[in-house]
Amino acid sequence: MTRFHLLLLAVGTLPLAGCGGGRPPESAETSPAVPAQAEGASPQEVDSLYRLAQSYVRRGKWGDAIEHLERVLLEFSPGDSRIPQARYFLGEATLGIGSHLEAAREFRRVSDETPNDRLAPEALLRVGDVYADLWRRPELDPSYGQTALATYQELLNRYASTPAAARAQARIRDLQERFAYKEYRAALYYFKLKAYDSAILYLKDVVATYPRASIAPDALLKLVEAYRRLGYQEDVQETCDYLRRFHGAALRRGSLCPTDTAGTS
Repeated sequence: MTRFHLLLLAVGTLPLAGCGGGRPPESAETSPAVPAQAEGASPQEVDSLYRLAQSYVRRGKWGDAIEHLERVLLEFSPGDSRIPQARYFLGEATLGIGSHLEAAREFRRVSDETPNDRLAPEALLRVGDVYADLWRRPELDPSYGQTALATYQELLNRYASTPAAARAQARIRDLQERFAYKEYRAALYYFKLKAYDSAILYLKDVVATYPRASIAPDALLKLVEAYRRLGYQEDVQETCDYLRRFHGAALRRGSLCPTDTAGTS
């Protein structure tokens, strides 16, 4: 089961307006058809159309879901309490057909147009998820990753005490790992070219900006190696001291640093 389907199941546990107190929606086969071009549908027709749209979403029939959700959003009266959920489902359905940026716009509308709705923080989380998914390879342009990070941070600022914010924290840590790895790969590129000063700039950025990243000890060891290549003995000593204090296990991978005895005075 995909992450998207799991999320839909979670959203589906929320009370759904027009579903008869949580009863399963009518199947597509037994639901009354609503004329595609009807103007000013009755409340009963709108309810039926929304139940049908929900059933398509839950079965992953994204094309049918989009068609019915777009129609029902036109039929809902302004302020209808079902609008945020319908738009959230439209975001998931749009994402289901691979239209990431359109999906992000739909999720964003939930959080911006109905900021006090219970789905607003979840929708903002999904905006971040969409952009994070677009940045799948750290070596590529990080613009989408940066947008995802900014969105998760916005979620923390706007809805700090929500479960969505707690999940955003984990997403942020994952993004920071990817950003750190990207910087580290750039450093290795310059290292291979023997452009050690450029490599040092990237390695120091990894350590300073992402000190808790799993790649940080490797960046420090590579930093020591670059300093040694350039004869920067004082920087070697300082970096090795830092490694001993915070990443002692990393020192056992090689012999770049002086011994503990030589490194302390």
